[in-house]
Amino acid sequence: MRIPDMPRPRSLAGQLFAMQAVLIAVLVAGYALFTYVSDRTQAEDAAGRQARAVARSVADSPSVRSAIRAPNPTAELQPYALRVMRDTEVDFVTIMNPQGIRWTHPDENQIGQRFRGNTAKALKGGTFTETYTGTLGASVRAVTPVEDANHRVVGLVSAGIKVESISKRVQDQVTALFAVAFGALALGAIGTYVINASLRRHTHGMNAAELSRMHDYHQAALHAVREGLLMLDGQYRVALINDGGRELLGVFGEVVGTSVAELGLPAPLTGALLASEPRVDEVHLAADRVLVVNTSPVSGGERRGTVVTLRDVTELQSLMGELDSERGFTQALRSQAHEAANRLHTVVSLIELGRAAEAVDFATAELELAQALTDQVVSAVSEPVLAALLLGKTAQANERGVELVVSHESGMDDGLLPESLPARDLVTILGNLIDNAVDAAQGSVRARVTVTACTEGDELLFRVADTGAGVDPAHASLVFERGFSTKPAGPGGRGLGLALVRQAVHRHEGTLSVAEAEGGGAAFEVRLPLRAAAASGVPASGATSGGRQ
Repeated sequence: MRIPDMPRPRSLAGQLFAMQAVLIAVLVAGYALFTYVSDRTQAEDAAGRQARAVARSVADSPSVRSAIRAPNPTAELQPYALRVMRDTEVDFVTIMNPQGIRWTHPDENQIGQRFRGNTAKALKGGTFTETYTGTLGASVRAVTPVEDANHRVVGLVSAGIKVESISKRVQDQVTALFAVAFGALALGAIGTYVINASLRRHTHGMNAAELSRMHDYHQAALHAVREGLLMLDGQYRVALINDGGRELLGVFGEVVGTSVAELGLPAPLTGALLASEPRVDEVHLAADRVLVVNTSPVSGGERRGTVVTLRDVTELQSLMGELDSERGFTQALRSQAHEAANRLHTVVSLIELGRAAEAVDFATAELELAQALTDQVVSAVSEPVLAALLLGKTAQANERGVELVVSHESGMDDGLLPESLPARDLVTILGNLIDNAVDAAQGSVRARVTVTACTEGDELLFRVADTGAGVDPAHASLVFERGFSTKPAGPGGRGLGLALVRQAVHRHEGTLSVAEAEGGGAAFEVRLPLRAAAASGVPASGATSGGRQ
């Protein structure tokens, strides 16, 4: 049986629209009610003041006083009262004698009848207003005395406006008010709908619960991924950064709102983050890590920011270095196999020519030369990984017309290196220094690279000197920056090798320097502390002397 779908909750925009519409309606209705009550009170007060003014004007009229003394006051006062009613827009003007017998009335049948209402205050000379139900219905009326020259009350005047007329005036005002209020409500509803339609587009029609759930997923995913994620606003300030990004960039604390230029990152990495064009799989160095950086601008008619992803390829870069070394070894072995084949053919040809003694001498000489090279390297550097690296780099250098020699100062016993100095990092350091030196020495007169690997006190020393053009003193500090190179860029770019060397040296708290070599060219020197070896009781100086030849 199919379970019926539950109704989807109203979206956040819809809820806001409904709330705002109800709020506007309540405000308008409340204001209309308040205005109605206030206007009615004001209208009654205004009607009382109008009736009082009309009554006093009639009572003070000399013609009224004269007509009261006439034998038939009604004959003169009734037309006068009707004219006053018409001119002043009151509903009745009643003139009566002190006993309350009417001389005038809008309904002529009521003339001669007793006035319905209070007259006591007026008989005492005062003027007052009241709301009273008389022959014409409920009305707001004023009663005032008519006095002669001796201030004796000779008559009374009452002027009034019916409550029905007052209500009609208020209703007309309230009707106009409701019309205005309805227009305001309609405009408010339209404005609210337009605003909420825009909000629906921005929230994709999701309600508050869905937005909250998406935010929770967003936060969980943001902090779960190991890759670094960095979001910059249009002014290249940090808008968002996850835990992986903080770790890879080496920034901590509150950095949201901070400009990228103020994060203290290496200049090439800062330049990549500040670039307006996208960057794809660029390799950069940050602190002790090798990062692959990708940037993508966020635009919607205008530049809104940049999304940056960071991947840690430190281990991968080390493995690639080892792979390059292995590839170099393979090429060296292939070259040596080719040379060995040529020599073997030479030996075979000498034997076929009956020159066996010369064949033996030739083969023995080649074997002694190869063995001498191997013995020299192994006796100087007993560390197997470094020895293999030097042998392979020697063969590679020879193929490129460069002589690579291990100095007589070199000496390093097997087992000397502590666990804090993995062979992988040493291969990165020494291998990149040798490659850089071979590149510099190639093509020079008596091209040579001299390698020294030994210990001095509590430090491991690597020195690689070449016979190349050397390093301009102005560039002494720049040669270790990522991207700097004096050679044309190749397909994979240049300027990364020495930067990786500096990073590895920095990671092990060592020092790296470059100076001019004795015979010209450049001499790079690396010193790495051997604290772990000293703590374990291995005598570093004894290892040096025992390994020298």
